Amino acid sequence: MKVKNIIEEDFCNYKKPSMLIATSKCNFKCDKECGVQVCQNSPLAASPNIEIDSRAIIYRYLKNPITEAVIFSGLEPFDTFGDICEVISLFWITYNCFFDIKEMPDIIIYTGYYPEEIRHELETLKIYKDTNIIIKFGRFIPN
Repeated sequence: MKVKNIIEEDFCNYKKPSMLIATSKCNFKCDKECGVQVCQNSPLAASPNIEIDSRAIIYRYLKNPITEAVIFSGLEPFDTFGDICEVISLFWITYNCFFDIKEMPDIIIYTGYYPEEIRHELETLKIYKDTNIIIKFGRFIPN
């Protein structure tokens, strides 16, 4: 999968210590709707992509005793939905097959989409039963 960054331990974006995965794509819908550049992630968009295997993400999370959640953020996670699902699926399989590892992480997704724009994707996420998936919806609106 392609990402812009992985922060092993983030303490600012969720109530629990988290691994933050900055996704690699965005259609800049917030800028388009405002008619001006408002995206706080424009510098991130200009940074190079990092190729990382989804299993490596799971391994990095599991070896860290501090983290309790995974955050997908940065650009637009739902613009790389297949990659997000792959990581969530690997977490789900790992935690349902190996009970002696730490607790299943909360999965937090920060998106600029509104629920009605990603209905199909939200339905897809329902297959991950007993997984705490939290989604924060909505465009960045300045002022």
